[in-house]
Amino acid sequence: MSQQSGAIGPSRSPRASTGLPFDGLAARHQDTVLLLGRVALGVIFVTSGLHKLLGLDAFAASLASKGVPLAAVFAPLGAGVEFLGGSAIVLGLATRASALLMLVFVVVATAISHRYWEFEGAMRVSQEINFDKNLCIFGGFILMFAAGAGRFSVDGLRRMRTNQPS
Repeated sequence: MSQQSGAIGPSRSPRASTGLPFDGLAARHQDTVLLLGRVALGVIFVTSGLHKLLGLDAFAASLASKGVPLAAVFAPLGAGVEFLGGSAIVLGLATRASALLMLVFVVVATAISHRYWEFEGAMRVSQEINFDKNLCIFGGFILMFAAGAGRFSVDGLRRMRTNQPS
């Protein structure tokens, strides 16, 4: 693990290594793994946010049908946060702040859209799966907040520029 990545790893935590072969693999390729993780976690928000931005009226109607007050105001705000926050995650831009923003977004979106306890039968199962999926995404953003973006990111490029002598 490099100090530049800003990530938690074997050099900062002696308990991180289990002595298994994949510990070294993860340490050697940490920045690549962080990049892949950011893309995998962020792309769903980029695409979903873009679809909502392109169909704001339908998204606002959906929010209103779920009892969200001022849905016409919150629809562009939510869609914008989803798209821009997801983009920031993919790019590794202000990654820790973006991860916190997306944590809040996921909690709010889950509270609005995945109240599985209000359903019965197959709809309950479907909503509970989506609730659990969002809990996993929440965990991913917590890990991203702790680990940072890694070297292959806008944050990493900025860090390299500020650490090099002029």
